[in-house]
Amino acid sequence: MSTSSHLLSRRSFGRFAAASAAAAVGTTALGACGPGKGGASSGTPLRIMAINHVWSQAVKRRLGEFEELAGRRVSMTLLTADQLASSYNVKLNASGSDVDVMMVRALQEQTLFAHNGWLVDLTDRVKGDARFDWSDFQDAPRAASATRGKVLSVPVVTERPVLYYRKDLAEELGGVPGTLDALMAASLEAADRRRGRYGFVGRGQRSGAVSQWSSFLYSHGGDFVVDGASGIGSREALAAYTYYGRLLGRTGPPGATNMSLEQAMPVFAQGRAAFYIDADAVYSSFLDPKVATEQVRESVGFAPFPAGPAGARPHNIPSWSLGINAFSRLRDESWEFIRWAAGVEQSRKLQEAGIPGARASVWSDPRSLKKFPAELAESMRVNARRGLGYDQPRVTPMPSSPTSWSATTATRSPDEHHRTRPGSGRGHPAGAAPGPAAAHPHPHPHPHPHPHPHPHLRAGQPAAEVGHARARPAVRRRHDHLSAGLHPGPERQ
Repeated sequence: MSTSSHLLSRRSFGRFAAASAAAAVGTTALGACGPGKGGASSGTPLRIMAINHVWSQAVKRRLGEFEELAGRRVSMTLLTADQLASSYNVKLNASGSDVDVMMVRALQEQTLFAHNGWLVDLTDRVKGDARFDWSDFQDAPRAASATRGKVLSVPVVTERPVLYYRKDLAEELGGVPGTLDALMAASLEAADRRRGRYGFVGRGQRSGAVSQWSSFLYSHGGDFVVDGASGIGSREALAAYTYYGRLLGRTGPPGATNMSLEQAMPVFAQGRAAFYIDADAVYSSFLDPKVATEQVRESVGFAPFPAGPAGARPHNIPSWSLGINAFSRLRDESWEFIRWAAGVEQSRKLQEAGIPGARASVWSDPRSLKKFPAELAESMRVNARRGLGYDQPRVTPMPSSPTSWSATTATRSPDEHHRTRPGSGRGHPAGAAPGPAAAHPHPHPHPHPHPHPHPHLRAGQPAAEVGHARARPAVRRRHDHLSAGLHPGPERQ
């Protein structure tokens, strides 16, 4: 695929836009019946709402390039995670069309947004656009972009766990641990809590513990959901609980089983721990004089996630993705922005700047990894190849019946909005993922209330249905309090 073909001229860009729109079989034709057509003049700006992240900051600086090619002004608003969630809450519940492109978390709010029909179905667009080349995206992030078999977002930022270690200490401890058994043995040997020296430090607090523990779970042969039912009580999951609890409790600092990222990372950065596992996105902190000691900056090493009884199975997730608001009147223009921002050329430029993306061709290009330390780049490559596309349970509340669902909600999805709006005579928005005729005011993967104290939960794997099997209602609550289930055993002094 020739990357230069994307940016030949504004005229050629227009031809590509027309071709990609036509490739979305049926979507454009049906769009005239939904909010994607009509009401938006050529002077209406394309409005993008995004998290204030290094990726969106970098894209915002390049918007002039897209505006020149598209011939349309672009407005991009950057918000904190809480502000973004609140804005989506207000706008989507009001059927707002004042946002077109949405930056979303495929593993979190996308499930709810899909359930409420708030995201445009991009399946035909991504699969019918040869120049965009959907197959070029890594398997795990690509699979996580689909909900109930429909592609609802395009991954732009990815994340994997990496083993950070002190080279000077690892050498004394027998080398870099390649297995979880070796990591445990080296961490136990390195720990001297009386002197404030620890073998391992990591997240142990609530949701952070879930995401970081997931790779330990997978590498022990377990999963959050097995055959449509909760897998957290399996023999493999219990072994992973016991291992991680012992690793933190016996080799980590006091209170390690209740530490967040902000508490755990400085322990390693200040040279008080030999090993640390966390997202590869935080690597620059250990090279920053304002965060890490000189000893750590000079000796920090990077290694792939160690192998457990089931091998090395880390997560490789799309931490942020782009989707299209189902109420947008600029759907075709929104897609053109996504195919530009997530295209090969922009992905390469951003990864060369140190922002890891999701395209396999970019990862295989040595130029895109020059910004990263060589050892880290190789670890990221290995983890990406081995990784699973989720780091948390994918559990969605399911109403016991359409009547009970609608009776507990006060707002409507785009589906219901356009079916019942007086005098509209419209069906659901073209391309919107179908969902029940209901919404909820909280943009969270687990909406409530429900007429019963424990609503039915449906467990789902990325890009696949789990049939009609339902997990126990206690699944999510147990995961939210993972730290309470860690069993470190006697603390080593």
